[in-house]
Amino acid sequence: WGASARCGGCAGYSVAGPILGLGGLLGNAACCIVRDGRIAAAIEQVKVARHERSGAFPQEAFQLSLATAGVRAEEIACVAVTRPFARGAESDAQLELRARFPQSDIVVVEHHHGHAASAFYASGFESAAVLSVDRAGDFRSAVLFRGEGRRLTPVRELYYPDSLGDLFNRVTELLGFEPRADEHKVQWLSTAGEARYVELFRRVLRRGGTGWPQIDRAFLDAERHTQGGFSRHFLDALGADAAKADIAASAQAAVTESIVEMFGGDAGAVCIAGGIALNARLIYELEQRFARVFVQPVAGNAGTALGAALYAWHNFYGEEKRIPFETLCLGPEYAPEQIKRVVENCKLRFRYLLTEGELIAQAVRALGENKIVAWMQGRMEFGPRALGNRSILASPLNPYSTENLNVYIKHREGFRKFAASVPEEVAGEYFEAGENARFLATLARVREAHRETFAPAILGRDLIRVHTVSQRENPLYHALLTAAGRETGLPVLYNTSFNLFGDPLVCTPRDAVRSFYSSGIDALFAGSFYLEK
Repeated sequence: WGASARCGGCAGYSVAGPILGLGGLLGNAACCIVRDGRIAAAIEQVKVARHERSGAFPQEAFQLSLATAGVRAEEIACVAVTRPFARGAESDAQLELRARFPQSDIVVVEHHHGHAASAFYASGFESAAVLSVDRAGDFRSAVLFRGEGRRLTPVRELYYPDSLGDLFNRVTELLGFEPRADEHKVQWLSTAGEARYVELFRRVLRRGGTGWPQIDRAFLDAERHTQGGFSRHFLDALGADAAKADIAASAQAAVTESIVEMFGGDAGAVCIAGGIALNARLIYELEQRFARVFVQPVAGNAGTALGAALYAWHNFYGEEKRIPFETLCLGPEYAPEQIKRVVENCKLRFRYLLTEGELIAQAVRALGENKIVAWMQGRMEFGPRALGNRSILASPLNPYSTENLNVYIKHREGFRKFAASVPEEVAGEYFEAGENARFLATLARVREAHRETFAPAILGRDLIRVHTVSQRENPLYHALLTAAGRETGLPVLYNTSFNLFGDPLVCTPRDAVRSFYSSGIDALFAGSFYLEK
């Protein structure tokens, strides 16, 4: 797989028009459009339709991607789709694609190639070790590639059920969370614990004594449908009084060790994608061990839509030049008249702020009054993280900000801390942050002089989630942070995703208004429209 429907994987055709990338069709479907050598749009289906339709063509995301990219369906020159893409016979699904796109080339990309392409081609690295690691993509749970130029060459594969993703799913259930949904909770809980049981998890992972995982099935019980399916042998070794935070810390440490060994000690530049790569604490540890690290911030299945498009660009069309990966703000944005139509239709009172200066000043004023602010501006982010366009914001100087955000708005556990957004040019004054902080994909250390200021957001002893904001990438959000700094002396705001109760990130003005009035958020800035309760 990874070959074209027109030729057996050959390359060298000229790029005749836009490329449509499709990924995650069996879960977390997304569309990506590459046009004129740039990423013109990337949108997840669930954010648009507000629900998942597993196995179906992501029609709503497709139509919105076309509109966002300024492309007509008949202009699509190539459709690149990442496997698996059908619950039944894949031939039927490919026939459906051919019927939808009769004039387009169809390029089928193997699952882990899609992940690896999304990471390596977006990294800007000329060469790197590239690891795709998830639960069981195409019955493989990990593939290590060697990336050179535009080539991705498989080096070694790991097959399910030897799977780090599956182990993490099991630990998630063991700790009382929902597997294949709440794995992010395990990484945050791990920062509150000690890795007291790491040796036990090493024994689970290293039956064969090699660096690559070989799960010892004696620690699992296929007949046990609770507690992650771990066997009595494992549970007895763990002990009845094991603290949940220590279990999480031990699993986190063992999985991190395995991934470091899978890359190999002589790796210089490394890239990683796949569901496991959404683990920001893992990425932080990789940054401590390797000279250069790039994580695809949309590391899950949705990111394979981007990977498929980039794979077609470099391998089907044979393009040597990299497509710039400069922002994740790749979704739709809404004009003032579209926002006005919604707020008036909802019979809401609002103020229209005439200039950007007035908008920034009013937001700084609201934050200075210790209000929790919803901030919907510009193009929606691609991926699970809010990067200043669909965010809920609060001032770190508000002594009740984290409590209000967690208890009264997000309704989530206290060990799940909020990110700190900071202009990239002053980030070093407050934090020790790596390059992946620009996409909120890693952790950082708080400098000692500022640990008291950020104490409510600190994970463990001195770690924090940090989002470094570039003026070039997001000038409006950068201006807000800078203005807050001028007003208070602290150019940092707490940032969490603008969504509630497990819903997807808000997309439209209507989504924003609904979430605003269904929560304890005090003020909403939707474009230039200001609403407060």
